[in-house]
Order: sequence, then C-alpha cells, then structure tokens
Amino acid sequence: MKSIQAATYSVDFQDKGYQELSHLIELKKYSKLFVLVDENTLEHCYPKFIQNSKATNPVEIIKITSGEINKNLETCIKVWNAITELGGDRKSLLITLGGGVITDLGGFVASCFKRGIDFVNIPTTLLSMVDASVGGKTGVDLGVLKNQIGLFANPEMVLIDPDYLTTVSEREIKSGIAEIIKYGLTYDIKLLIEVKNHNINNINDLIFKSIEIKNKVVQQDPRENNIRKILNFGHTLGHAIESFYLESDDKNNLTHGEAIAIGMVCESFLSSKLLGFSFNKVEEVKELILSIYEKTTLLKEDFTAIIELLKHDKKNINGQVNFVLLNDYEDYQLDCKVPIELIESSMEYYNL
Repeated sequence: MKSIQAATYSVDFQDKGYQELSHLIELKKYSKLFVLVDENTLEHCYPKFIQNSKATNPVEIIKITSGEINKNLETCIKVWNAITELGGDRKSLLITLGGGVITDLGGFVASCFKRGIDFVNIPTTLLSMVDASVGGKTGVDLGVLKNQIGLFANPEMVLIDPDYLTTVSEREIKSGIAEIIKYGLTYDIKLLIEVKNHNINNINDLIFKSIEIKNKVVQQDPRENNIRKILNFGHTLGHAIESFYLESDDKNNLTHGEAIAIGMVCESFLSSKLLGFSFNKVEEVKELILSIYEKTTLLKEDFTAIIELLKHDKKNINGQVNFVLLNDYEDYQLDCKVPIELIESSMEYYNL
C-alpha cells in the first residue's frame, strides 16, 4: 500500500513503514528510544516489532496495564516517572505500540514531557489503525469522562502493519468495524456496502480507505471547528453510554466500538425525527449493527444517568449538547440540538 501524507507526517504501511521508522531514528539521532506497551502488546506484538524495526539503538520498554479504566492521569504520571528514571531527555523518542488507549495516552505523555518529545504511533488494533492513531488527537479520561484531558499533537509518523491484527480477539476487530461503518455513513457509502456484504476479508483495503478519509477530513479541519465533527457521528451518545457502563459496578464494560454502534443506531433515529433521514435507512443501519454486535439492552431507569453524562461531551457549547446527524448517507448536519425526550426515544428505539 502506498503511503498517505498527512499535514506534518506520513502514514506508512508494513515493510515501507519499518524502513521509514529506521530512517527517522537514524536521521534524528535520538538519545533514547522508549516503547510504550501493555501486557498484551508486550507479549504478542513487541517481538515482531523489534525484529522488523532492526533497531540498533538500545530500547527501553515501559509497560502499563491494558484497559480504558487505566487511561488516566495517574497512568501518565507513572510513564513520566519511568521516562525520567530511565534518563529520558528532549531528544528522546516514544514509540506507542498498542491500541487506542496506548496511542492516545502515549501521544499525550510525549507531548507534555519536557514540553514535548517526538513520538511514533504503531497501532495494533483495528480501532486504533482506522481512527485513534491518525489525526493528531491525544488525551486521557477524567474519571469515566472520555478524553476530557488532552491536546492536538501530531506524531512523527504512523506505522500501520495489519499483521498485528492476528494478535487481537474477534471482539476487538468488531470494535474497529464500528468506525469503518461511521466513515461509510458520513463520507463514503462504499465502505458501508463493503461491511454490509461481509467483505472484511479485504481488511487492508478497508484500513487504507478509512485512514484516507480521516486524513482528508482532518486536513480540512485540524482542530475540529467544522467538518471534522462528522467523525463524531454516533460518538455523542455512544461515549455517554460507554462511560456509563464503565462506571457501573453491576454491568459489563462495553468496548468503544460496541458503544459507538449503539450510538449510531440512536443518532440515525434522531436524524429521521429531526432531519427527515429515511426511516427505512434507519432500519438498515440498525439491522447491520445488530448483525455484528450482540444487543445490549439499555434499561429505562438508566436513561437519566446516560443523558447526564452527555453534558460533558467535548462538542458542547454553553451547556448545549450538539449532535452530528444525517440528512442522508454521505450528507450530514453539524451542531444539531436534540430535546431530551427525543434522546430517550432513540434509546427506546434501539431496545425494540
């Protein structure tokens, strides 16, 4: 696959990616190389990385515990302390090797350490390949509130190697498919058709097209003032649902993709009520989602708590929740205001 050029960095694939990483390390003469991993990527991905990178510089491994629950400032402090104790300086490079938690948190850590050191993202899950590792967003959660602390910072490069997908579960693959569905609904219907026709065996092509779409959107609107908001379709309500399940002791956590999938069904329903999005298409979206993801019944007594979490969404202005909704496939409207009773109706529709 050919490289994709972003604003200040490139997204390189497989062998070309490892070659570019070696070239970057040689060119910049980094004083220290740090690789941020969790227990899973240390066991399953690091051996492949170190073999393919052919790194001649000494590499220091920093391990954190996997899971969204650890994507917080406490973990950042542990990583900053580790870099400091291992002699990190402003000429150090941090390589993030993992899923969205690792790339989001690692980019934030690098961007703040000594006012910023270089970092490289090597995503190992489908979700992080098609979304989290590209676009320059870094950050961590504040309690259960998603990505409340962070900043925009671009990596030196992103290295995509789909072979890492052999190390993750089917559930994690499905989590990433939700983001591909999002790109299909908002930007390129052909991606939606590919997923609908179960053409995910051609995963390399889906990854490339998804990154290409995200890169085009981000280059037009790097700091999410306008068109980049379309990348949040399904995420406004989806993030609130994800956070609610994360903080609930009596419920199993949802993956990011599972929560966003629910959000896309609900927000498609809202689109039909407020913008005239075809209800037949709402049904198509719901049917597709439920053919991929096991249904999670949203209890009516939980609606209020979920809606309360919506008030912390990053797109809100003056306390008003803003949704991205659809006029049609590939035709969206930004900053839509939605009455609370309609949000409740959308969750009831998902439950039907």
